[in-house]
Amino acid sequence: MYITNKHMSRRAVLRGMGATVALPFLDAMMPARSWAASTSTPSRLVCIEMVHGAAGSTKIGIEQNMWSPAAVGSEFDLSPSSLKPLEPFRKYLTIISNTDVRNAEAFSLPEIGGDHFRSSAVFLTQSHVKQTEGNDVYAGTSMDQMYAKQFGQDTAIPSMQLSIENVDQAGGCTYGYSCIYTDTISWASPTAPLPMIRNPRVVFDQMFGVGATPEERAKGRRTNSSILDWITNEVARVKRDLGPTDRNRLDNYLDNVREIERRIQKTEAQNASGERRELPDAPIGVPDSFEEHMKLMFDLQVAAFMSDVTRVFSFKLGRDGSGRVFPDSGINTGFHPASHHRDQEKRIKEFAKINTYHVSMIPYFLEKLESTMDGESNLLEKTLILYGSPMANSNIHNHKRCPLFFAGHANGQLKGNLHHKAEDGTPMANAMLTVLRRMGMDLETFGDSTGEMAI
Repeated sequence: MYITNKHMSRRAVLRGMGATVALPFLDAMMPARSWAASTSTPSRLVCIEMVHGAAGSTKIGIEQNMWSPAAVGSEFDLSPSSLKPLEPFRKYLTIISNTDVRNAEAFSLPEIGGDHFRSSAVFLTQSHVKQTEGNDVYAGTSMDQMYAKQFGQDTAIPSMQLSIENVDQAGGCTYGYSCIYTDTISWASPTAPLPMIRNPRVVFDQMFGVGATPEERAKGRRTNSSILDWITNEVARVKRDLGPTDRNRLDNYLDNVREIERRIQKTEAQNASGERRELPDAPIGVPDSFEEHMKLMFDLQVAAFMSDVTRVFSFKLGRDGSGRVFPDSGINTGFHPASHHRDQEKRIKEFAKINTYHVSMIPYFLEKLESTMDGESNLLEKTLILYGSPMANSNIHNHKRCPLFFAGHANGQLKGNLHHKAEDGTPMANAMLTVLRRMGMDLETFGDSTGEMAI
């Protein structure tokens, strides 16, 4: 460890013409006498929604443990379930089963049938939404935004909202619900839904302040140059005052930024080539490959956490009613049609394969976080990842026994390697209230919560 008598600010950045690159955490950012006590930052939070519930929420799925394992506690077997890909990270895994999202149910006759068009707005708010096709939408404040208001205000970007599928429809969708309810999972207040970013290029430019003007950004893309070319002198200046460990850490971070940028540029070049696209209506920066799109978004989140640009992400992996096909899952039926399996065992098992494929994207993110040091420990130790759905058995559009798990230790607030099965009728909001309180928020209730969980 190399620590000088004068320390660098945690908010230090590298500036060049049209770019601002925040630094990763370095030993030099803390004076020697207080380094050990001062390196901790509030937990990072990532909230991930996958629509359409899970095969494991059906009667057959519960009997065959297609989502949650049979055993509770720490001696559980993931092999029959869609959570099997998480086995290498079970020490970070907290499975919450048998919770309900009652506020996504229909409360009145006109709301019946509209589950797909209100569920996403309920997921992180755990609040029943107002049925309207206008702009007078009303839901609740989502947990990511509550956390960002308390722990994200001293970062450059208090929170970021990401998505994989198109979420920019306008007007009314159907069953009397505004498309706004399906477009986002993040609500700054009950009347303030936040837009979600689908294009990795837009995320990259926001994170690194790329291009003071549209002309600068366009010029950079035409020349295929890197933002790192704009800050070469700044990098050299900063490295002169760093020890060998910090220099290596900074080099690794900048290499990571450049690799993300290179992959975005490669995607843009491919999509601008005139070749037929699988997603012809997607922005030029969006990969046709679901897996590559996911990996880019995860890598951007890791880079943001490394540099403390933001501590809070919400990430919407699908849109309700999506017919997207995931051939790498081994199933060629569209996502929404597959979710309406008519309670036929063969089709439920096919839907489970899609669920497993979606979960299989998460270990890439966990491995990246675990292998990235932030002060005295890795980022997965300091992060809470929530993954779930506000729907359960999508064949009948119900919201009982919804899929949910947490990953990460949240600065020691979750021990991991745990399956907690809630009592029948327990709100999912109880799990959210529990982790929010553990991470330092003083909340009496959240959504329709009735109390904490013993996790």
